[in-house]
Amino acid sequence: MKEKRQFNKKRKFSKPKSTARFKISGETNIDFKNLPLIQRFLNDRGKIVPRRISGVSAKEQRLLSRAIKHARFLALLPSGGVNK
Repeated sequence: MKEKRQFNKKRKFSKPKSTARFKISGETNIDFKNLPLIQRFLNDRGKIVPRRISGVSAKEQRLLSRAIKHARFLALLPSGGVNK
């Protein structure tokens, strides 16, 4: 009989516990005019921070991305592309 391989079940990376950021801070108004809030979810190049890093829920991430794109369209925020 063939022997089964034994795999190491330890994971190299553990997922950090996500926190509901908007419930902790008390801010629930995700709007394109609220620039200080929106800028916390952009990196230094102007790209949207992924949900797994920012720790927001899926619904909040959709609202955030929609607000960021709206603010970019109105030129309130820089675009996310890299200038060459």
